[in-house]
Amino acid sequence: MMGQITVEKNIGGIEGLCVITPAVHGDSRGYFMETYNQNDLHEAGIDIVFVQDNQSLSVKGVLRGLHFQKHFPQTKLVRVIQGRVFDVVVDLRESSPTYGKWHGEELSEENKKQFLIPKGFAHGFLVLSDTAAFCYKCDDFYHPNDEGGLAWNDPAIGIDWARVGVGRTPDGSYTLQDGTPLIFSAKDRQLPCLGEEERHDSF
Repeated sequence: MMGQITVEKNIGGIEGLCVITPAVHGDSRGYFMETYNQNDLHEAGIDIVFVQDNQSLSVKGVLRGLHFQKHFPQTKLVRVIQGRVFDVVVDLRESSPTYGKWHGEELSEENKKQFLIPKGFAHGFLVLSDTAAFCYKCDDFYHPNDEGGLAWNDPAIGIDWARVGVGRTPDGSYTLQDGTPLIFSAKDRQLPCLGEEERHDSF
C-alpha cells in the first residue's frame, strides 16, 4: 500500500506493467477516491510526468487497437469511469525478454483499477458493457502521423479474446457471447501482424 493506492508491479511477468488500485472511501451517500496522486506514485517508484488527458466513449462490441506510437512512444495510465472493458497490451520493446507477449486486464467503473502501460507497448481494448467511458493520461503529446498498429487477432501474439466471450460465427465474423458483433474502424481492420508493421525505432 502506497498512501491511497495499492500497486501490483510486473503484472503477467512483464517488466514495467502495473495495476494501480485506489483506496475508495464510501458510505450510504456514495464514495470518494483520489484518481491521481503524484506523491503516491513516487513512493511506489513510479516517476512519470503526465502532460495530456484523453477520454473516449464507445459502444458495446467496439474493439480499438492494437495501437502504438512509432517515434514518440507514450507511457499511459488508463482507467474506465463508466462501463467495462477488456484492456490488452503487447510488449514491443525489442530488448525485452517478453517481446511479443500480451497481457489483458478487465477495467471497470466497479473495480476502479488503473493500468500503467510503459513506453513500447501496443494497446487496445474491447467494450463489454452497453457503453464505456475510457480515460487515460499520457506522458507525451499526440503526434499526428506517428501511429502504428497490429492486428487484434494476430496468431503470432495469440490474445485469448475467448476469455471475455469472443467467438467466431459460421460466416467468419466475430461476436461477443450475446451475439453483439465486434466493431472496428476501417483502419483497424487493415492493421498488419507482428513483424509486418513499419519499424518503430524509439523502443
